[in-house]
Amino acid sequence: MSMMRLFDILVKAFVPKNYIDRVIYSKNYILSLGYIGKSFECPICKGHFRKFLPWGRIQRKNAMCPRCNSLERHRLIFRYLQDRTDFFKSNLKILHFAPELCLQGIFKLLPNLEYISADLNDPSAKMKMDITDIRFDDNTFDCVLCSHVLEHVVDDHKAMRELYRVLKPKGWAILQVPIMSERTFEAETIKSPEQRLKYFGQEDHVRIYGLDYKNRLENAGFIVKLDPYLHEQSDDIINRYRLVPENEPKDYIYFCFKP
Repeated sequence: MSMMRLFDILVKAFVPKNYIDRVIYSKNYILSLGYIGKSFECPICKGHFRKFLPWGRIQRKNAMCPRCNSLERHRLIFRYLQDRTDFFKSNLKILHFAPELCLQGIFKLLPNLEYISADLNDPSAKMKMDITDIRFDDNTFDCVLCSHVLEHVVDDHKAMRELYRVLKPKGWAILQVPIMSERTFEAETIKSPEQRLKYFGQEDHVRIYGLDYKNRLENAGFIVKLDPYLHEQSDDIINRYRLVPENEPKDYIYFCFKP
């Protein structure tokens, strides 16, 4: 573990949650000055850099913004919200599960949003909450954001039903997971971190999602649109903002509606 990663963990453990993002961002801003350049741009923090930082179990080149720590999927979601939705313009009540610091720091300051972040373990989230037991009434939120969470949840069917329940009629959700195969693979007998690493690719994953993920969302009640947003972007845009890992296929946005 790098010293910078250890610093971020200690900040989350001991700094009051209202100040966590400020402390980490201030540290990152100073360090990022050494990366200023013209090769890459982060749409979230607006920084321009000669390179991004490597990141991942198998390290990906130019993956993480040195200023706001955004990864490819965070920059993709941010650009999508700008280009395809009214997220930054309309008055919306938002539920954001497992909020990424790079996004939460911006979203909670937007005057048009009533923004609520939630997580079971992350102290930077506004509310501690289990995604399978969301403590809000039916039809509460205009929008739900939930990226790379459900692959960690044992009862993902219950989680999807809960996300659907708290969404208002005509509301929408972006529910991203890593799609790794044709069909979802999971097994109750695979429980230990070592087994999960072997079969699911990460110690805290409980399945590998396949293309039938869309069917799971529809079974929870959602109308699901697979938005080819990434496929419509030029290579220059994708590379400049690094919206997808190098040499990996372009993903779809799982844009979900409640009738």
